[in-house]
Amino acid sequence: MSSRTPLAAPLVSTAGLAPKDAQSVPEAVTRLLQAAEAAHASDIHLLPTPQGLELAWRLDGVLHAVGVWPADWANNVIARLKVLADLLTYRTDLPQEGRLRQIPSAVEMRLSTFPTLHGEKAVIRLFVGTGSFDTFADLGLPEDQLLLLRRALDETSGCIIFAGPAGSGKTTTAYTCLREMQQRHHGQKSLVTLEDPVEAELKGIAQSAVNRPSEFTYALGLRSLMRQDPDVILVGEIRDRETAETVFQASLTGHLVLSTFHAGSAAQGVTRLRDLGVEPYLLRAGLRGLQCQRLLRKKCDGCETGCPACWSTGYRGRVLIAEWLQPELLPISQGELGVIPAPVLQQQAIAAGMTLLSQRASSLVAEGKTTSDEVMRVLGTTAATAALTPGFKSPNPV
Repeated sequence: MSSRTPLAAPLVSTAGLAPKDAQSVPEAVTRLLQAAEAAHASDIHLLPTPQGLELAWRLDGVLHAVGVWPADWANNVIARLKVLADLLTYRTDLPQEGRLRQIPSAVEMRLSTFPTLHGEKAVIRLFVGTGSFDTFADLGLPEDQLLLLRRALDETSGCIIFAGPAGSGKTTTAYTCLREMQQRHHGQKSLVTLEDPVEAELKGIAQSAVNRPSEFTYALGLRSLMRQDPDVILVGEIRDRETAETVFQASLTGHLVLSTFHAGSAAQGVTRLRDLGVEPYLLRAGLRGLQCQRLLRKKCDGCETGCPACWSTGYRGRVLIAEWLQPELLPISQGELGVIPAPVLQQQAIAAGMTLLSQRASSLVAEGKTTSDEVMRVLGTTAATAALTPGFKSPNPV
C-alpha cells in the first residue's frame, strides 16, 4: 500500500491528538469513520507496518491511500474498533468479525480483523449503496434489460440469480427488486430475506441474518422460511451445495426466490450451479433468469483529468452493466443445461438474443460515459479487447 498515491485531499490525520490521552484514540477512530462516510467509501483498510498504521479506503471500487498514523497508535486503534464491534480485544491471533455499534451513523458498518506479521489488519465495510437505489430507474439498466427483469419478477415461482464478483452490486440490485415489488404490490405480498449480514433495513420486509456459530445456516433458515407462508424470498448468497439445492427446491414449490452467486459470466454461473450439485432438470425448471453484472466507474462530468469533486481520479460514481441469460429461450434439452461447456452455452445464449457485458461496456465507451482503461480494469484484457475492438474474435468467449 505504500506505493499508492494518496488522493489530492486532506489526509485523515491524528493532528492535535496524543496517543496517551484516553479520549484521543476514540476521537481518531470517529474522525476516520466520519471522513470515510462523507467520501462515500465502501471499505476502510487499516494495515499495521513497521512504519505506521497505513490507512486506505475504497471509492467506486478502487482502493486509495489516505494517510499513515504513527505505529504506536495501531494496537489501540484496532482495539477500539473491536470494542465497538463487541469482539474479543485480547484475542489477536484469530480472525474476528462483527457489526460496529454505538457510533453516530445511519450507515451499517461491519468490522473484520485478521492477524498479520506486524499486528492485526482491520477492514471496515460501509454498506452505503443500498439506500441510494430505491427504484429500477436508479439502477440505470437499459430498457431491454429492465423488461427482462420485470417479466421475471412477475412470476409467482422460480429463481432469479444475480451473479458477479465481490463488489459488483449484486445485493444492491436484489434490494432494489424487493423495493420495486413492495411498491408494486402495495404490501399484499409477503417478502422475506435471509442474509449474512443484513446490509440495509427494508421497510415492510421481514429480514433475518444467519448465525453460523449457532447453526442458523442459510439452508436451515430457508427450510424454515418456507413454512412462514412467504411469496418472495431473498437468500443473501448461494455458497454451498445444500443452500443451492434448497433454493431451487423452494423455487419449485410456489415461491419466487432471489439470490446472489459468484460467477464471471452468466454462462459460467449456470455451469457453476451445476458443479455445486444442482441437477439439470432443477436448473431448467426453476431458473427464471441469471443476471451477471459489473460496475464501471463513470467519467467525472466536471473535469478532464481530476478535480476536488472526484478526488482527482477523473471518475465519479459508477454505472451498472449486465447480461441476462434466460434458460427457457435456449435451444437445448432439459438435461443439457449446466452440462454443456460454458463457452457453448454462451454462444447459444447470444444466438437467442443475450447482450454480453463486453457489448454493454463498448456502448458506454462510445457514448463517452466511461473509458477504455476502466473497461480493461473491470473486465480484464480479453473481454476488454472484445469490447473495444470491432470484429475481434475471442479464443475463449467466456
